[in-house]
Amino acid sequence: MTRTIFTNGAFYTLDPSQPSVEAVVVEKGRIIDLGTHQEMILQWGRTGSKLVDLHGKMVTPGLIDSHLHLSGVAFNFLDLDLTGMKSKGEMLDKVREKAKTVAPGKWLVGMGWDENLFTEGNIPTIEELDHVAPHCPVYLKRICHHAFLVNSKALEMSQYHPSNTVPIGGTVVLDPMTKKPTGLLLESASQLITNYIPERTYQELKDGLQQAMQLAVKKGLTSVHTNDPAYLGGLDATYKMYDELLNQEGHGLRCNLLIDYPFLPRLIERGLSAGFGNEKLQIGAIKIFADGAFGRRTALLSEPYHDQPGQYGDAMIDQETLYHMVQEIRANAMPLAVHTIGDKALENVLDVLDQFPKVEYRDRIIHTSLVRNDLVQRLADSSRIADIQPRFVVSDYPWVKERIGEKREPYLYAWKTLLDSGVLCAGGSDAPIEPIDPLLGIHAAVTRRTPGDLHEGWNAKEKLSMFEAVKLFTAGGAHATNEENLKGTISRGKLADMTVYSNNLFTMENPDEVLQTDIEMTIIGGEIKFNK
Repeated sequence: MTRTIFTNGAFYTLDPSQPSVEAVVVEKGRIIDLGTHQEMILQWGRTGSKLVDLHGKMVTPGLIDSHLHLSGVAFNFLDLDLTGMKSKGEMLDKVREKAKTVAPGKWLVGMGWDENLFTEGNIPTIEELDHVAPHCPVYLKRICHHAFLVNSKALEMSQYHPSNTVPIGGTVVLDPMTKKPTGLLLESASQLITNYIPERTYQELKDGLQQAMQLAVKKGLTSVHTNDPAYLGGLDATYKMYDELLNQEGHGLRCNLLIDYPFLPRLIERGLSAGFGNEKLQIGAIKIFADGAFGRRTALLSEPYHDQPGQYGDAMIDQETLYHMVQEIRANAMPLAVHTIGDKALENVLDVLDQFPKVEYRDRIIHTSLVRNDLVQRLADSSRIADIQPRFVVSDYPWVKERIGEKREPYLYAWKTLLDSGVLCAGGSDAPIEPIDPLLGIHAAVTRRTPGDLHEGWNAKEKLSMFEAVKLFTAGGAHATNEENLKGTISRGKLADMTVYSNNLFTMENPDEVLQTDIEMTIIGGEIKFNK
């Protein structure tokens, strides 16, 4: 295999033993040496070595997204994308145009709407959806995937009746006057509809997944931790799809697969467990949900919502059930990846986890959006890691302040507090909930404000330094899967995964310059998988 010398770069290794170098030597997908340009050329520049001149560009360890859903990104290529709609009218127009291409009785599926972005109007009503798409069933996921909109045709096609049993944790929102459905479904109530939506073919899903992977690499990502079996036809189909794309067809992106709890029996039956696989594709933790989201007040809080007294949010599972789920997961020596947004949900999860022994791989507390001091100390355990999503601060402010109130705001997205308290943290996007773009996550972590805003940042004391933010999306992601000895820094013996930038993040005077920074090159295993 050809030896490659990546040289004339501003390499920031994140390895304290050798923080910065000018050149990195790669052979067989691994870093074999690094140092000055002169040293590396003298030592390794003989016949047969390939030189790649980086023209002084900044280089970091390969960017890692610690929590996303590549399947959801894939569906943005396959379905109606409502991300970024600024008004109810704009959203309805988009549905109307898509409906013109949908045959009568065929499903119109979309995702990404967010009423908090609307400058005009509120959530579309079922009557309005009926008006723009009278001939086809409509099913539209909110950006958080915790709320859903349907039209009357969708209820009809799903054989909905008021006497239907709504799955535990779900709500069919009714008009208070007529007691008829408004078209809004919350949480697991979506299952009343999704059970009737025809599944896409294997090849359609695979094609969309391939496009999602290509987008991830273009955005500078070299590894992702992705949660997909519920959307890609189950465990077997999901693993087969990834195996074909990564191990057989060589698409490059390294993927760690979070497995939803309902697929645990099949995982056991197949003899798979955390860490199974290779450097391209691995099985990860078992994913469960402890609560919902702030947007619909379904995140579980220890005190009521400030803007809706008496409402505490929803526990997706009771404590006894949670205990037995973790018991089953631990009986198979598996780590847990649990969605926890509210502080009470976090408390409930830690109360159960504390009753079980640790396993080889870290438990992952996904989102960790609202904390308390006592919970932070319990998180500061080397067997646990907080998967945080810095872009949430951009999407959730300022409305989230009204949800939780001024008293609790200091504990909202408290990333600096977590890091300073010794909590291991990894950075992710939760794409397609947020854009699959780590530079936007880094910008949000450093500024805590929406691009274009000029204020000091929401809950500004929790802003991270640029170094801390980059570390979230590199070394942090490696820690999340216990791969800190394999990736996350540019070090001898580690995988040759690197990201090259158009601007130097560590020398820029204004962090908003991150928004004008492009990914110049994505290097995975020493191979250039994207080159601008």
